[in-house]
Amino acid sequence: MTQYYQLLFPYAYNILGSAEDARDTVQEVLSKYYTSERAGIQDEKNYLIRSVINLAINYKNRNKRISRQPAEWLPEPIATDDTADKNVYLKDILSYSLMVLMERLPAIERAVFILKESFDYTHSDIAEVLSISEEYSRKLLSRAKTRLFKPEAAVRSKTQEADTKSLLMDYMDTIRRGDVARLEKMLSAEVALMVDGGGKINVVTKIAHGASEVARVLALVFDKYLQYADAAFHWINHQPALLFSKDGKLYSCLVFELGPDHSIQSINSVVDPDKLSLLSQQIQA
Repeated sequence: MTQYYQLLFPYAYNILGSAEDARDTVQEVLSKYYTSERAGIQDEKNYLIRSVINLAINYKNRNKRISRQPAEWLPEPIATDDTADKNVYLKDILSYSLMVLMERLPAIERAVFILKESFDYTHSDIAEVLSISEEYSRKLLSRAKTRLFKPEAAVRSKTQEADTKSLLMDYMDTIRRGDVARLEKMLSAEVALMVDGGGKINVVTKIAHGASEVARVLALVFDKYLQYADAAFHWINHQPALLFSKDGKLYSCLVFELGPDHSIQSINSVVDPDKLSLLSQQIQA
């Protein structure tokens, strides 16, 4: 069962954007499978993948209908450091920026995009998994691609890792010194900051745009809430991140998207205590 959990988790998580919901989805599928009559199932692996994907799509659609999910809702972060949770196939987890963009897609488009672009399924395979025609699969992929980009392979060279860590350490040094002018120069002109407090934490702002505004908000939040916290560098959904903790409790997760010129293109800040609790358990495992 553990082997299948590792295999199935990324399918559910990439569709749902929630590690907790993904775990529940996989557990429900595996529990039903191992406690029911399995006669006639010739390909156990593909049967379980198909079951998880379809259940995840149903959950996503149901949650969209019954929840009042705010526009600034962010996916639950997953640590993808080399030493992170080994119970999931980390290489199959989508990048954080792509997960944020994927929230624009209907669940069925999201599933087609993930299967084709991330897992290299053919349209024939997708049609079988989702019980749709190959032509409809192609149409759904085309729609998704008009708003999204193809995810890059989660491969980092040692040089890239070192350069990225150095840049974020420079960011920390700049913000600790209160050098807002220098901080602005590290941000792209069109930088965007999104903050998800889960409705439980009062945040300075939920969304900010532009180097000047974002730099001001970052400096204010650091001075008011984070200047005495310990900052640690991690990879979250294959993107660089800073995790802020006090007395062993995780308070903030900032996920950065960097441009080719090493400027900061976007920052997604997760301060929702529920999402941070689960992330904390993962990185400490």
